[in-house]
Amino acid sequence: MADGGGCEKRDEQQCKQVDSSMTRVFELFGKRWTGLIVAVLTDRPAYFADLRRAIPGISERMLSDRLTELSGAGLVVREVDAGPPLRVSYRLTEAGRALEPALKELSRWAEDHLPEGGGCPEQFRR
Repeated sequence: MADGGGCEKRDEQQCKQVDSSMTRVFELFGKRWTGLIVAVLTDRPAYFADLRRAIPGISERMLSDRLTELSGAGLVVREVDAGPPLRVSYRLTEAGRALEPALKELSRWAEDHLPEGGGCPEQFRR
């Protein structure tokens, strides 16, 4: 009887699924803007308006949504400064700061392997 996954005649290695931890990472970081927000916050805590200026093209709504997701994932802390004026700042948690080496490595990889202008090299096109 088939297993429903189409693996009945294939070896186990061919049918191995993606690691669940990798799936969790890309469920969060596969969303547009998320990695850039974390990258900005690795340098320093930032106010909402500062994040908006640091990431050209992101809307207020999208920034708010991504910050909420990052907060829910335990990577970002939202802090309200009493003011006046009332201001909201964001900083990375210890878990968020632990991403810095991985982000720096991805940046180095991009410098070596991805052309300027956002085009995808031939070897990554399908």
